Amino acid sequence: MTFAALGDSAVVMALGDPMSGAALTRVRRLAEVLESAALPGIIDVVPAYSTVAVFYDPGQFLGGAGNIYDNVCQALAACASAAGIEGASLPGSSSDRQIELPVCYGGGHGPDLGAVAGHGRLTETEVVARHSEAEYRVQAIGFAPGFPYLAGLPESLRTPRRTTPRPSVPPGSVGIGGAQTGVYPLETPGGWQLIGRTPTPLFRPRESPPALLRVGDRVRFRPIESGEFDRLAEDQRADAASRERPDDEASCNEIRDKAPGIEVARPGLLTTVQDLGRTGFRSAGLPLGGAMDRFALRVANLLVGNAEDAAGLEITLLGPELVFSSDSVVAVCGAEFEGVPSWRPIRLQAGERLKFGECRRGCRAYLSVSGGIEVPRVLGGRGTYLRARIGGFQGRALREGDRLRVGQGRGEPSHAGSWRVSSGMLPAYSDQVTLRAVRGAQAGDFGGELWGAGFRVSPNSDRMGLRLSGASLSRSGAEDLVSTAVAPGTVQVPPDGNPILLMADAQTIGGYPQAAHLISADIPLAAQLRPGDRLRFSEVTLAEAHDIGRTREREFAHLRMGLQA
Repeated sequence: MTFAALGDSAVVMALGDPMSGAALTRVRRLAEVLESAALPGIIDVVPAYSTVAVFYDPGQFLGGAGNIYDNVCQALAACASAAGIEGASLPGSSSDRQIELPVCYGGGHGPDLGAVAGHGRLTETEVVARHSEAEYRVQAIGFAPGFPYLAGLPESLRTPRRTTPRPSVPPGSVGIGGAQTGVYPLETPGGWQLIGRTPTPLFRPRESPPALLRVGDRVRFRPIESGEFDRLAEDQRADAASRERPDDEASCNEIRDKAPGIEVARPGLLTTVQDLGRTGFRSAGLPLGGAMDRFALRVANLLVGNAEDAAGLEITLLGPELVFSSDSVVAVCGAEFEGVPSWRPIRLQAGERLKFGECRRGCRAYLSVSGGIEVPRVLGGRGTYLRARIGGFQGRALREGDRLRVGQGRGEPSHAGSWRVSSGMLPAYSDQVTLRAVRGAQAGDFGGELWGAGFRVSPNSDRMGLRLSGASLSRSGAEDLVSTAVAPGTVQVPPDGNPILLMADAQTIGGYPQAAHLISADIPLAAQLRPGDRLRFSEVTLAEAHDIGRTREREFAHLRMGLQA
């Protein structure tokens, strides 16, 4: 068993050959042991192939003695040793399940069936027979919530991915990518060869766990005709409708005459409800999500008397116009917009409008209102995850005419309107930044090319990641990599050499080389970059990253005490 850092808030434990069945058994068992142990400070456990990534909250270790990373590794090793993970034999696993998925092959459901047959010099009937007769094992869940990477594809069916990925793949599509097969749970872009489709939903946000499959499960596909597909799909839709909570839309859309709330007169470019993200579900492929700039949302919530993880609004580049139905105290932090004071509490009267003018600095602002935005919790969080259409306000960005409920505040803060946060505490937001990062698992493959090189933020960046242009990084190692855990802040380098800096909605595992990981304290700087802005990376050690985190948390502690005085 070996340990490696994944940025400054995760450890990757490796247990052997990525393609070994024995390693997968140990990975599955280790993940179960760590989840049941509920070690203090551990927030997510993600098994994949021969590794288990363990995410921790550095803030819960800041007060202890010794090196944070060493302390975490020692706790994990002791837990694994006590469970006999490295022993010759292992106890049985509760994850040893067999799942059958009905699949309608070919036609509109499998437009690439002919291409796979042609590549393997087979008939389409032979492809269906060989694909459905094999037994598969779930090696990992990732890319999208519930997406299974399945080992066991017959060699005769192995087919390269499409040269040009499709911009949209229907949910339930069964595909082949190289030596693996898998199922797309959501409508997403994708480059795998599509040979069929299942009506069985693999991601179910109202159930626990939300992913149908887990690492270690054994899977078989059962061929069905299009008529049976339609019938099963209708049954699934009816079942999903029966599970809908009737109060969901009402809780988002209806405000009683005297209840506090916010009406959207103008939605802006992209305004969503966000909190500090969801933890505990990365093993199901669900990203952390939440605010891109967690620092700004935390401060905004403190300024209005909320808990730091209360839901607020994330406002991107072009701001909204909002009407408040009752007297309110709000705060706007992060990007600076014309006409809206920032980094201090603001009193608003009932019926007053808050208009966001031109974005003068940064990319994203966060509006918190005393009492927080009241939307239903989905999988433990209130934030909007657009790809899966869950959380926030009906799983989408705000539109004109939407009305948001506001929770009961703790009482108007005594400091409201009287002062603002000291500029010395604020991140050094700029359109030209140097981002501090620790070395990634494949940093050595790029020599020193990453450090000090200049990059620009590409226009096709989003909440999943910032695509960078400028210096093109060349990799010395040519071997293929097995997908492993990634996180917000991971700097991946695809074959074209243009890095991708993963952000809040990043996938949970990835197969591109990892050159570096931003330190947690500098992710807010990246969150405020807009297309065309410039950045560089500067290397720091893991110990330095944790020291910077300590300083940041002390500043938050002082802010809390000052607000309570």
